[in-house]
Amino acid sequence: MAEITGRGPNGAGASPVIKVRSLVKRYGELVALDHFELEVRRGEIFGLLGPNGSGKTTAINCMLSLLKYGKGEVSLFGEPMKSDNYAVKKRIGVVMQNVAVFNELTVVENIDYFCGLYVPEKAKRKALTDEAIAFTGLDDYRKFLPKKLSGGLLRRLNIACGIAHKPELIFLDEPTVAVDPQSRNHILEGIRELNRNGATVVYTSHYMEEVEQLCTRIMIMDKGKAVATGTKEELKAMIRTGEKLTAEIYDLPENVLGEIRGVDGIFQADYSDNRLTARYPADGRHMITILDILRRGNVAFGRVSSEPPTLNDVFLEITGKELKD
Repeated sequence: MAEITGRGPNGAGASPVIKVRSLVKRYGELVALDHFELEVRRGEIFGLLGPNGSGKTTAINCMLSLLKYGKGEVSLFGEPMKSDNYAVKKRIGVVMQNVAVFNELTVVENIDYFCGLYVPEKAKRKALTDEAIAFTGLDDYRKFLPKKLSGGLLRRLNIACGIAHKPELIFLDEPTVAVDPQSRNHILEGIRELNRNGATVVYTSHYMEEVEQLCTRIMIMDKGKAVATGTKEELKAMIRTGEKLTAEIYDLPENVLGEIRGVDGIFQADYSDNRLTARYPADGRHMITILDILRRGNVAFGRVSSEPPTLNDVFLEITGKELKD
């Protein structure tokens, strides 16, 4: 595992809210978690990425004591996590990918019910329910049944049910799947607000741009293991993909392309469809060197662009797979 110990902007120096050590979970001969390790610090928005079947959901279910595991240790808030540790469970909110609400209950009744699992006092529960409705922008839909809500509003209801009791630790598993852009932006800003208000968040998504925007640290999982952990900048620095240059060129002689390929530090240079693409370390020097070679070779070029590596590049290079829904 490529482990980076640099601290993100949130949670720097903070005590761990989640600590997982050598977790092993098997389904017969299939090893779903292979000595999985994880540490999430207080105040972080921690991104958990992995291809389908990598073990993300299994890891979350084990952390929540919804699944039994063969070996390892899980502690939340410094206490061993067990199925009957209700004091710890009251401090946790869970929003899973599959919407889990009661179709027979209205919006306000659903939120009140789920909040009631943690807060028995009726007056306090009503105040928390009203606050969750306002927070998720559902005021105009209080008396709606779930079947009358759009996909985005249904996702907001799912989140409201999971956070109404004001948990300190929130697990969000693909909370923006198949929602409209307006609802997605509302959900993402809501997650930031929850974090600003003190919640630690564990976030999974197949949308890399969301992870880049939200997460203070990110773990990439594959085959039941953590293969890389760090801030997005630290992860990008790990890979050879580097910066990508694209230049529109009508005709690029082979000898000029060969000269570009021979530059120290350029680890990829290709020409096809009137387009030169090159990859190199993101240090700013190689782009100037390539343009100088083109000018010396009297090669005319059009638009030139340069892109830093993305989390998609990191994920593909580390796992050899594309992240798909």
